[in-house]
Amino acid sequence: MDKLEQRVKELNKLLYDYGYAYHVLDEPIVPDAVYDQYLQELIALEEQNPNLILPDSPTQRVGAVVKDGFQKVTHTNPMLSLSNAFNEEDLRDFDRRIRGIIDESPTYVCELKIDGLAVSLLYENGMLVRGATRGDGTTGEDITSNIKTIRSIPLRLKDVVTIEARGEAYMPKSSFIKLNEERAEQGEELLANPRNAAAGSLRQLDPKMAASRNLSMFVYGMGGDGTVENVDQHSEALKFMKEQGLPTNRETRVCSSIEEVLEFIQEWTAKRNDIPYEIDGIVIKVNDYSQQEELGFTAKSPRFAIAYKFPAEEVVTTIIDIDLTVGRTGVVTPTAILEPAQVAGSTVQRASLHNEDLIREKDIRIGDRVIIRKAGDIIPEVVAVILDERKGTEIPFEMPSNCPICESDLVRIEEEVALRCVNPQCPAQIQEGIYHFASRNAMNIEGLGEKVVEQLFREQLVVDVSDLYRLTVDQLINLERMGLKSATNLVAAIETSKENSMERVLFGLGIRHIGEKAAKILSETFHNFDALMQATREEFTAVFEIGDKMADSLVTYFEQEEVQQLIERLRGAGLHLQYTGKIIDASTIENSPFAGKTIVLTGKLMQLTRPEAKEKIEALGGKVAGSVSKKTDLVIAGEEAGSKLDKATSLGIEVWDEQKLLDQLS
Repeated sequence: MDKLEQRVKELNKLLYDYGYAYHVLDEPIVPDAVYDQYLQELIALEEQNPNLILPDSPTQRVGAVVKDGFQKVTHTNPMLSLSNAFNEEDLRDFDRRIRGIIDESPTYVCELKIDGLAVSLLYENGMLVRGATRGDGTTGEDITSNIKTIRSIPLRLKDVVTIEARGEAYMPKSSFIKLNEERAEQGEELLANPRNAAAGSLRQLDPKMAASRNLSMFVYGMGGDGTVENVDQHSEALKFMKEQGLPTNRETRVCSSIEEVLEFIQEWTAKRNDIPYEIDGIVIKVNDYSQQEELGFTAKSPRFAIAYKFPAEEVVTTIIDIDLTVGRTGVVTPTAILEPAQVAGSTVQRASLHNEDLIREKDIRIGDRVIIRKAGDIIPEVVAVILDERKGTEIPFEMPSNCPICESDLVRIEEEVALRCVNPQCPAQIQEGIYHFASRNAMNIEGLGEKVVEQLFREQLVVDVSDLYRLTVDQLINLERMGLKSATNLVAAIETSKENSMERVLFGLGIRHIGEKAAKILSETFHNFDALMQATREEFTAVFEIGDKMADSLVTYFEQEEVQQLIERLRGAGLHLQYTGKIIDASTIENSPFAGKTIVLTGKLMQLTRPEAKEKIEALGGKVAGSVSKKTDLVIAGEEAGSKLDKATSLGIEVWDEQKLLDQLS
């Protein structure tokens, strides 16, 4: 190695160590001028010798290329959201549920809930190869070029390991204040809060723009198909990631009881404003991985973790008016129009009043001074009227008897508090239905937002969802704020949606009581729309998790002639209307040695990758878990198997080598 190459490596090492101390440990070991001096020396050497540029060089953090858009990324394991707790009783209920399932007393890890954007970092052989947003939990966006601009994120780990680290990217309070000061000077609209600013920064197509925002990050866990050997607890995973150079939050505590959890929460409720970044609660997780495995997941969240949300900030403002909106199912919702007020970091001008009964119960009138807050720091709501400030000029509100959009009679269905417009031709319902059909969790048609749907309906280009598939670029470019590129992209997105699997179409139709999960279950069961539409009520209720209300709603919906005609129009437009996911053959599972068993893979497999082995086992009815517990039925041990094999042996769990796995798979 010549002296030039040696110097480049020395500079890389020095700058890495200085950057880690400054951005991760918050303990600078040299003045900024020293760091800048070494950085300028490295830049000069790399410009003269491009062949010496290392992939993890600090000079590579900001790319020069502005992207046209972000590529989609499918997460190996979903990035699930957490269920919420809002008070002590919610947390005690969580603790009781945990203790009712597992045999041993749990310990909990308490972490600050950073108010930012959830992201995933993939490291292969120690090098950062991809950064992605959480997205809808299953599919996110590749934002690697922007992730590399965050100085606290290492481009290379200490060891040559392959892991997926998950965490929260955020904008420090000082960066947010500085950014808004700059925007004010330039006459630009101010950003509402650091969370929105961080999310917007990471979705900038120009990495240099993201770099200028001075973001940071804390990692809070590992994802992917397995865990690092000899890491059996969440607290150990945090320690491991810290040792690898990843930024973990120092304000983390292992608690041996729910009482200690409550003490931690009380402490940070008081101190939340004393730290240089925004937090909106505390995350509580069961520490032991085998207990996490035993507790499992619901469709949307893990059972072993919960997010405590801080009490909402309450402020006083005035109700200027009460507006009415009509949803896709015809429900008429009153909304309070407010004098603008700052609540929990953002400006609030509207708050849902939910229904007529709530307005009467709280005696809410136009002109009232009211207390408002954000429920869970997200949804604005009216808490109470300040009766002492009434002047006598306030106007009582009465819900109308007719739909505010189509003037049809409003009805109240038995056992419901909401008033509903039952006119299927109500323009508001049609527009909301089209918007729902195009939404991310349904057909995922990018570019088809509420304003575009409103224009399409107003111009009579779209009357129902099947009309979307007849739209042309020439029609779209005549719409307000719709240029050639936007029109072309929208038509392409609509065309792409034809390939969607059946469950997305089913959810997109907005059938009452049929959510995402039910749509997936029904699609896996009936495989295509023809079989679904011909099914009887008894056949629906025979499906696991499909209850009487869902069955009645499905039968009523598909009996309608206009619905049958709509399905045929969608079929004619080229939609598949078939389930394209994996369908497991029950007869194959019946004779499978894996059926109904919980299986753990450990060590290095030589003939299969872990994802391949997992896919094959699950196709034969097995469940692949990440850690060994009393509920584990079988362990597949490859080469260099470690603590998981030891634990399996101590528990008397059956162990196979890779060859026996291959024999049974074939």
